[in-house]
Parts: sequence; structure tokens; C-alpha cells
Amino acid sequence: MRAATRREHIAGPAGRIECALDAPETGPAGLALIAHPHPLFGGTLDNKVVQTLARALLERGYLALRPNFRGVGASEGAYDEGRGEVDDLAAALAWAQREFGALPLALAGFSFGAAMQARLAQKVAPRRMLLVGIAVGNFEVPPVPEGTLVVHGERDETVPPASVLDWARPQELPVIVVPGADHFFHRKLQVLRGIVRHNWRA
Repeated sequence: MRAATRREHIAGPAGRIECALDAPETGPAGLALIAHPHPLFGGTLDNKVVQTLARALLERGYLALRPNFRGVGASEGAYDEGRGEVDDLAAALAWAQREFGALPLALAGFSFGAAMQARLAQKVAPRRMLLVGIAVGNFEVPPVPEGTLVVHGERDETVPPASVLDWARPQELPVIVVPGADHFFHRKLQVLRGIVRHNWRA
């Protein structure tokens, strides 16, 4: 159970950032910042995978904050090839921490958004991370903290599973592979939600 999704417009480095915020009915167990896929290929905060992550983390008691990157929806600015987008996430996080205090932080993202969260994690100290369909072949993605939950589709045509395993192997980082799932987890969103539910602790 929860209240309706709130839309917030906050100040960012390139202008206004549009955000969606879902809050649990009881006191939040943490703050989840959730990043959407590539802005130039239709990625928005309303992406179905991003919404699924938000619902799953909300079930775990987290405030779920989904910003639109610069140039997407009502967010001002223009695509910045992954540089400014990390700054957008940092600005959204700073706003949420001012609004809600120093809650335990979870960074989550899908595809491009997952890659941006890996970069942000080098600047902040997340308690947990959740990366789905991480775009390791298209962007330089740094190592992530131990315990990061990585989920990938077996039939991902955008980011081949082998490239994710190559990225994860030096980190000794487990990857959960969803049989039959493509990049966008068509018809597998409930499986993804279940993975989060069973592998996430508040």
C-alpha cells in the first residue's frame, strides 16, 4: 500500500530535473535512487523495468526516487554522453537527502542508468546496489561494491551476457541470469521483481 506517485521538479546542474517519488506508508527503511535507460533511445523514468524496480524496492520499505536525465520529459538540458547524467543523479540524491535525511542509500538502475549508477557509486557510499541489464559494452563502467545485485537477461540482444560476465569476473561478482529474458525483460518483469524481493534486505 502506498500513496500516489508524486512528481517533483528539483534544481539540477543543467536546469530543472523532473522526478517521480514513491513513498512507503510507514517510515522509510532507506532511499532508493533509480536511474532509467539511455535518453536518446526512449529511456524515461516511466520505463517498465524502472517502474518494476521502484515497486519492488517500495515493497522493501524504501523511498523510490526516479529522476529523468537532462533533456528527457520535463528535465531541462541536453544529453551529455554520460558525464552530466551522473551529475543529475548526484543532484537528485542531494535533494532527497535534504528532504528526508541521511537514510541508508540504495542505487539502482537499468541499462545506461545502471552504468551511470556504477559511476556515481565512486562518489557516494551506497549501502546496496541493484544493476539490471548494465550497459558495460557501450560505456566505461567501473567496478562496483561487493554485494551488488546484478541481473541480466539470457537473450539480451543489446548487452550480450558474455560482456557482463567479462566485466563481473575480475570483481568476483555474481550475476543472476534470467532464462529467456531479453534486454527489456518482456514478459519477465514479474521474475525480475521476484528476484529483487528474494535477494534484497532492507
